[in-house]
Amino acid sequence: MVVNKRAVWLMLLAFALVVAACGGDDEGDGGDGDGGSGGASGTIEISGSSTVEPISARVGAAFDAANSGVATSVEGPGTGDGFARFCNGETDISNASREIKDSEIESCEANGVEYVELQVATDGISVITSPNNDVVACLDFNDMYALVGPESEGFGNWSDANGLAAELGASNAPYPDAALDITAPGEESGTYDTFVELVIEDIAEERGAEEGTRVDYSAEANDQVIVNNISSNDTSFGWVGFAFFEENQESLKAIAVDGGDGCVVPTAETIASFEYPLSRPLFIYVRTDNLDSKPELVDFVDFYLSDDGLTAVSEAGYVQLPTADWDATKAAWEAAK
Repeated sequence: MVVNKRAVWLMLLAFALVVAACGGDDEGDGGDGDGGSGGASGTIEISGSSTVEPISARVGAAFDAANSGVATSVEGPGTGDGFARFCNGETDISNASREIKDSEIESCEANGVEYVELQVATDGISVITSPNNDVVACLDFNDMYALVGPESEGFGNWSDANGLAAELGASNAPYPDAALDITAPGEESGTYDTFVELVIEDIAEERGAEEGTRVDYSAEANDQVIVNNISSNDTSFGWVGFAFFEENQESLKAIAVDGGDGCVVPTAETIASFEYPLSRPLFIYVRTDNLDSKPELVDFVDFYLSDDGLTAVSEAGYVQLPTADWDATKAAWEAAK
């Protein structure tokens, strides 16, 4: 990142004068609690959800700019892959678009990795197609199960799902006679896991079907690839986090979702109120067993939970938490550290 050397020099000089005047600081963390002192140093490794990645990347860039001695690395291979690294002790923070699973908790415990869960934003999984698809405007959970559930294996045309949709009592069938081209997150993604949990799981269990979606679709870890594939195919179908839809509204169409109370499109307002049926919380998991040896991590999370973090949530296109929830997140962090 580009750093203004004169600004850094002046910042360090001011810091030195404060230390000289005060005779030192017994707390020893070199910071002021918000990560913006310029005194932090070290490295911070962040991995996990590609949905949360834009938030953490913005926070990391701002933090590094204010702390020239810190190098923050952020990657987004998916929530599951992120937890695998995190619980193996390879990263400091795991971005997550779902809560940690029992198997992942066991892995962390086995490796002595302790952590705190911090909700940082709210998201709505956006069900998307091409703007040129003027036939499908709304789908309920039965519709989506008929199209991408485990019993839809082999359906290459929207109309192939009509029989299953009728059996399920789907609200928006019959579907058009058009190629069904699906691009969506793969099993390593928290967005996939949440979609399955909210849309597929209960129907599959009731029907005695396997868990998960059909496997014969284009599974992509990169959300931008999903966006590109959906936008370039008139009869496409897929799902991504709200920020990726909002950022590409000119080339995507959001399909309204009916969770039982009518068709609702994803917006900041419907997601914040959880009126949109595919709303979900977004998290960071912070490693806490090594905070004493990584004061830069404490400073970073302080910075993340300051107004700078709220700004990053909005800039990334996600929905800020209500004040009470944001205060609860900050309280959880204060207790953990």
